[in-house]
Amino acid sequence: MGLPLLLPGAVVGARKGGMSMMTLRRGTDRGRARFGWLDSHHTFSFGNYYDPAHMGFRALRVINDDRIVPGAGFPTHPHRDMEIISYVVEGALEHKDSMGNGSVIVPGDVQRMTAGRGVTHSEFNASQEEGTRFLQIWILPDEKNLDPGYEQKRFPIADRRDELRLVVSKDGREGSVTVHQDVAIYTSALGKGSSLRYETPDGRHAWIQVVNGGLEINGTPMEEGDGLQVSPGVNLNIQSRNDTEFLLFDLA
Repeated sequence: MGLPLLLPGAVVGARKGGMSMMTLRRGTDRGRARFGWLDSHHTFSFGNYYDPAHMGFRALRVINDDRIVPGAGFPTHPHRDMEIISYVVEGALEHKDSMGNGSVIVPGDVQRMTAGRGVTHSEFNASQEEGTRFLQIWILPDEKNLDPGYEQKRFPIADRRDELRLVVSKDGREGSVTVHQDVAIYTSALGKGSSLRYETPDGRHAWIQVVNGGLEINGTPMEEGDGLQVSPGVNLNIQSRNDTEFLLFDLA
């Protein structure tokens, strides 16, 4: 018998007390914006891409997979009432904001900016020769009009090799970046053939986003750009099909 194919909206897998839902969001079904300097894939509705069936998941509002050509980027623009996480996959991203922060973010770094009652910032490819790829993640905060804030930390690949490494949390535990919402974000770099097990706690939900490589989760194949929505109480067997980087969001 072949592996089960999980179609968008399909219900598969067992959990405590009965059937559980895992809903696959194929990377090829995401929205897309292409300009001369930017190629962006939108997991959820964003900008000119609007899909009422994909407006976010729990407090997770945006996952944009952005590729920026050398020397280009987002000029200064405003935000408010959003927790913005930047996760660089390739290259380097130069950040400047109205709070006086300036930094270059590279793979392994996780940056959080609290837009709160209002902030402006710019993001540019720091290289004139190489492209940059990063995930722009927006989390709805647990309250509005917060003081703007900024935090950036580094998480070496050795700390997340073949395990889940907490990189974002509400209380900053385990050295993670703090965020103003009841969410936790884990990252992992699985070698080919490696596996992890994870159970979504009762009352919690999960979203898994494949950054690079490929996974099988409970027998369901996933590729780069795919996302998986998971209900509470689900036992997940996460296996890498090749060297794979992914994010796991634990959401109230």
